[in-house]
Amino acid sequence: MNGQVDQRAVLLALVGCGTVYVAFQHPSFGVALLVGVGVVTLLNALMKDD
Repeated sequence: MNGQVDQRAVLLALVGCGTVYVAFQHPSFGVALLVGVGVVTLLNALMKDD
């Protein structure tokens, strides 16, 4: 590791934070942490380098 954060990690963090924020503002969307973790997990699976 060279001390730099890759673009994928930044994108995952931003999308996760944004999703948790929206879920907190609108509780009808579900438990905020579960929604955030679900979105980040899905994006990570879709962007995985195989």
